[in-house]
Amino acid sequence: MNNKTDQAYKTIGEVSKLLNLKSKNNKSNPTHIIRFWEKEFKQIKPKILKGNRRYYDQKNINLLKKIKFLLKEQGMTINGVKKLLNSDQSNELDELANKSISADNLKLKINKITNIIKELKNK
Repeated sequence: MNNKTDQAYKTIGEVSKLLNLKSKNNKSNPTHIIRFWEKEFKQIKPKILKGNRRYYDQKNINLLKKIKFLLKEQGMTINGVKKLLNSDQSNELDELANKSISADNLKLKINKITNIIKELKNK
């Protein structure tokens, strides 16, 4: 598992960072959210290796992106997301969810640049 390409499996911590998940107490890497979603959404099937370590492939990561988009950004309920994932419309959401993740990354980069500029002005 040393090869960290897009095709490689990712740990639950890596997936949590990739999804930019935040818990209520602003814990930086809330892996419990992914484990909860795993219980709620039977479609999420990580590879579980020795020591109960979870590894997620790109298909599972895309599914988690979709779930995050629907729950966090579209404000849907868990039951609503379950119904949608089981419907024919599920694949149409992939593109929206992926664009949303890209927008999150862009916002983070803009915030970092803004902070650097503020620091430079204060010197």
